[in-house]
Amino acid sequence: MFKNGIIILETKRLYLREMTQFDYDSLCSILQDEEAMYAYNGAFDDNMVQEWLDKQLARYGKYGFGLWAAVLKETDRMIGQCGLTMQDWNGIEMLEVGYLFQRKYWHMGYASEAAAACKNYAFAKLGAEEVCSIIRDTNIPSQNVAARNGMTKREGVMIKHYRGEDMPHYLYSVKNNREIGVG
Repeated sequence: MFKNGIIILETKRLYLREMTQFDYDSLCSILQDEEAMYAYNGAFDDNMVQEWLDKQLARYGKYGFGLWAAVLKETDRMIGQCGLTMQDWNGIEMLEVGYLFQRKYWHMGYASEAAAACKNYAFAKLGAEEVCSIIRDTNIPSQNVAARNGMTKREGVMIKHYRGEDMPHYLYSVKNNREIGVG
């Protein structure tokens, strides 16, 4: 047990661990940043942040996974979140690798590092046949992370209605090649 939650994965620079209520302020620094949340049509208010956190805690109980706190080893601070969630893709439930980091940690490779560890965990520990990332059409940086995570082909488009707007989202996926290790 880590001081704030159970460590799930470790990468070269990060711990990925379950979030707890103590992570609320760190989560606010991501979810209440207008620029970081452009793919969600803007920043969240306090209640939306709490709902997001509650949803992750419920996912841990239901599935044994969810979005995890990405903690920078050198500072012991939560700098983002990355993990696995079950997402609807045109009526099919898909295992998704998702990621969202504080803006000051963008373009440093943390999202790619964490996403690769989550993909490997899904294959090695969960026995997943395939994982995906579902990404808004305008979110080019996240599409680039998906490509670095082996999801090089865009496989379809789906419109999500969110916060009063229709938002096209693309599906990127990669199949388990059975030769991948964890983290």
